[in-house]
Amino acid sequence: MGDATSGRPARPTGPARRTDRARRALDLNAPAVGDRFRLFNFTQRDDYIVYLWVLRAMDRLRAVHRVRVDTDDVAAALAELAPAHDDVPEPGASLRDRLDSLAADRIIHRLEDASRAGSLARYRNRQSVYQFSELGYRAFLAVEDVLAARVEDANLSRLVFSDILDDLRSLAEANRAGDERQVYRRLSRLDQVMEDMVRRSAHFHVTLGEIVTSTEASPELFLRYKNALLTHMSDFMAELDRYLPRLDRAVRDVEASGVATMPARAAAADDRPFLGGAERVEDWRRRWETLRAWFTATPDAESGAADLRRATRSAVSGVIALLRQLTEARRGGVNRVSELRHLAEWTFNTPDEDAAHALMAAAFNVGSARHLGGAHDDAEQISPRATWWEAPGIEVALTQFRTGRQAGPGLPQPVRVDTRMRADLRRLQVAARAAERAAADSLAHGGAHDRALDEAETRVLLTLLTRALEARTVVSGRLGSGAGSEGTVVMRLVPDPKGSAVRTPHGVLHLPGFSLRLVPRAGGSDG
Repeated sequence: MGDATSGRPARPTGPARRTDRARRALDLNAPAVGDRFRLFNFTQRDDYIVYLWVLRAMDRLRAVHRVRVDTDDVAAALAELAPAHDDVPEPGASLRDRLDSLAADRIIHRLEDASRAGSLARYRNRQSVYQFSELGYRAFLAVEDVLAARVEDANLSRLVFSDILDDLRSLAEANRAGDERQVYRRLSRLDQVMEDMVRRSAHFHVTLGEIVTSTEASPELFLRYKNALLTHMSDFMAELDRYLPRLDRAVRDVEASGVATMPARAAAADDRPFLGGAERVEDWRRRWETLRAWFTATPDAESGAADLRRATRSAVSGVIALLRQLTEARRGGVNRVSELRHLAEWTFNTPDEDAAHALMAAAFNVGSARHLGGAHDDAEQISPRATWWEAPGIEVALTQFRTGRQAGPGLPQPVRVDTRMRADLRRLQVAARAAERAAADSLAHGGAHDRALDEAETRVLLTLLTRALEARTVVSGRLGSGAGSEGTVVMRLVPDPKGSAVRTPHGVLHLPGFSLRLVPRAGGSDG
């Protein structure tokens, strides 16, 4: 059937084949992906239908340019939707809590607007207004698109090739004439049409794969669509074969008109305020390379249209083969459904339960197996998503392996008390604590700068630094100072634009943006 992924041709061979949206999605790091996945948290809650209708009510208000709304506005919108839809929930007193939950997930913004208070009592209460965030609105639209998806919507846009050819010819003429606005209009239209064609082709091949794989359960569905499918794909391939040489010549004609100046002319008419001039030029250059890769082959790779034609031809062959298979199965009366029905009848007519188990084991090649298992010594190091094949092995007792029973713990052994070892350990602990105390006193009186620290002083310094970093606070969007203590010394991290450095036996420890201040601790003890 060929590959079909959203935003890319059937078999991408390089970065030039990816759409700009797919490239931006791949550039996100893990924390950014996690933050955007939070936008879909409302779909995992128990009352996700209520949250969905609340967002639909806000979208209804947004359509009439009511960007910022309060709870009364949302409740009124839900009341307007209720007569037309039976599953619209009652807003109730929890509407504010649901809006606050959506704000916590960053799908909407919560703002305070005191101008909406009509009385002193309402002014004293919190007057929150809500509006969609940009990414939150996109997440809501994505959910609505999934809910509105239908199998009947899948199609290959064969009539679009004539529009693409006309736009390419107009683009070449506008580029020769130096018409910046016309270059921008034609490139924008080509970019939108190409994105729509890629999305439609990917959607069609995915839907076709689902129809083909579901024929065992419902062959009637496939037989109902077979004629329309074959006609649709044949017409699309014929149209693609007819226009592909013309589109290749049109793309080369555009390049001959001055492909080096075309992105700059499109960027000059581009009025996106959040992109600089160089960024707009690079964006249009990248879009043109993606468009060119779709209709023009290179020595290293075929065009995206050729990949799509090959995938469609393979899909036609698969549909014909499946149609032949279904026809032969219906003519012979034997298919997987009839085989399972006969097996179920044989199993039901067996004389006893053991015979039924034996028949099913022989039919599905199921053999008895003895399973041994146990808990790993450090289970937290093993991912819960790891399969039993990937997880590390464990030791199994010989008794369990031979008999299948857990080995007993045996008789309890007497506890041995080694006073000499305990005394040695105590002396080591006292000596280590004394060394730490001496190192802390040395840091408190000598400081950490303008000298080289020894091993003991370095260990104490790192302990104090860890505690001070954990105690830092954020004030007005900036990191404030932090403090940490150990025994008889207190470390304070003081913001310093010059930063500081500490020499240790293992190298120089740099602290950009902070300096260390070590002072003796008042009333310090060994506690």
